[in-house]
Amino acid sequence: MGKTLFDKIWDSHVVAKIDEGPSVLYIDRHLIHEVTSPQAFAGIEKRGIEVFRPQNTVATPDHNVPTIDQHLSIKDELSRFQVNKLTENCERHGVTLFGLNHPYQGIVHVIGPQLGLTRPGMTIVCGDSHTSTHGAFGSVAFGIGTSEVEMVLATQCIMQPKPKKMRISVEGELPKGISAKDVVLYIISKVTASGGTGYFVEFAGSAIRSLSMEGRMTVCNMSIEMGARGGLIAPDQTTFDYVKGREYAPQGEEWEKELAKWKELYSDEDAVFDKEIVYDAADIEPMITYGTNPGMGTKVKGRIPTLEEVPEKERNSFTKSMKYMGFNPGDELIGKPIDYVFVGSCTNGRIEDLREVAKFVKGRKKADNITAWIVPGSKQVEQQAIEEGIVDVLEEAGFKLRQPGCSACLAMNDDKIPSGKYAVSTSNRNFEGRQGPGSRTLLASPVTAAAVAVTGSIVDPREISELELV
Repeated sequence: MGKTLFDKIWDSHVVAKIDEGPSVLYIDRHLIHEVTSPQAFAGIEKRGIEVFRPQNTVATPDHNVPTIDQHLSIKDELSRFQVNKLTENCERHGVTLFGLNHPYQGIVHVIGPQLGLTRPGMTIVCGDSHTSTHGAFGSVAFGIGTSEVEMVLATQCIMQPKPKKMRISVEGELPKGISAKDVVLYIISKVTASGGTGYFVEFAGSAIRSLSMEGRMTVCNMSIEMGARGGLIAPDQTTFDYVKGREYAPQGEEWEKELAKWKELYSDEDAVFDKEIVYDAADIEPMITYGTNPGMGTKVKGRIPTLEEVPEKERNSFTKSMKYMGFNPGDELIGKPIDYVFVGSCTNGRIEDLREVAKFVKGRKKADNITAWIVPGSKQVEQQAIEEGIVDVLEEAGFKLRQPGCSACLAMNDDKIPSGKYAVSTSNRNFEGRQGPGSRTLLASPVTAAAVAVTGSIVDPREISELELV
C-alpha cells in the first residue's frame, strides 16, 4: 500500500515509538519568539541543560512588538521584558536571533519561508498555533506548548501521537477575483471550526496547485482553524522556484541533492486517507465571517443563517455569538458599516497581499469612517513595499504602512480594536476579544478588506466599478 505525503515525512523522523503511545519525533527546525520561549529557557537552565542543537533554532520577536517607533524602547513593561529576555536567552545559548530592527526581523511564520529556513520534507515546530503555515512547502509543521518548547530545546525531539489523515481537494478553476483566503474560509465554513479535529490535512486538487506560495501559506496557516493539527501541500515546481536562492536555502551541489529528495514528496496514488473531501472551485466567492469562530462564514453577498438553519447542538453558541457581534440571524452583510480595517498577520502580511491592496486602492481614497492598519509581516516585506512603490500608492490613498509585527491579529501589543467596534481583518481568528476586549472581528481577504476600506462598509469587491481582478 502506498503512503501519504504526511506518512512519508512523519515516519522518516520517528526516533522511537512507544507501544500504544506517542512517537518520539525528531525536529529539523525550531522557531521561537518572545512569548512562549522565556519559560522554556528558564526550565532548561534550572535543570542545568544546554540547548541541544542551537543551530536548528531561530528566533525573532513578533507578538508583543509595537508597529510604530520601533527604534524607541518598548513602552509596555511586560512586552519590553519578554523581548529583552529573548535577546538575553539567545545570546547565552548561541541561538540565531533576528531582533527588533534587524533587516530579517518579522512574524516568525513570514520570515521562515522568506529566508529559506522552511523547506520541503522538514518537521517544524514553534510555540505558536499557526506554525501550520510552513506546511505549504510540503513539511510537517505544527504548534506546540511552552513545556514542549523546552523539550525541543533540550533534546531536538518531541513526543507526539500520530494524527489521522484527511485530504481536502479543491478541483477546477477558481473564479476571477477569488483569493486563497476565500478558498480557506469557504472550506472552514463547510467543515466547521471542529471538522478537522484529530487530523493532519493535505490540501490538494487543481485549484490548490494553481495558488502561489503565498496563497498556499494562507491556506495551511488556517488549517488549524478547522481544528486540524496542521495542514500541508505537496511541493512542486512552484515550491522549488520559491525556495531556490534564498538566504538559508541549500546551494550548488547541496541544492541538487535536496531537490532530488523533494521531488519524491507526494502522496502515492494508492495512499489511503482516513477521510476525503472534494469541493468545486466554481462555487467559491469572496468570503467573510459573521460570528466568533472562523467556521461562521458566508459569501460576502450571502446572509447570516437563521436559527432554524443552524444545527440544534450549535444554536446556543450561535445565539451567544450573534449577541456579541450585534447581528441578527438572517441578516445580510452587504452595506454594514465598518470602523477598522487590518491588513497583516502571518495569514496575509506578505508582499503579495500588500500588492493586492495597493492595486485595489490605487486612484481611490480611504473612507473617512475607516481607521486602517496596513502592517507588513517582516522587515523584508516592508523594504519590498518601499522599493515597489506600494507605500507611495497607500499614502496617496490615505493609508500609512506601519512597521512589522503581529499587530492587531491579537491583543498582545498596542494595536487593539476598541470595544464594540467592527473590524474587517485579514488575520486568522475572530474569537471574542481576540483583537481587543469587546472588539468585533470579521475575517476576509486582503482585496475584500481593501474594498471595505475605500467604501466604509461591507462590499463585494467584484462589484466596484473599473476594478480589474486577476
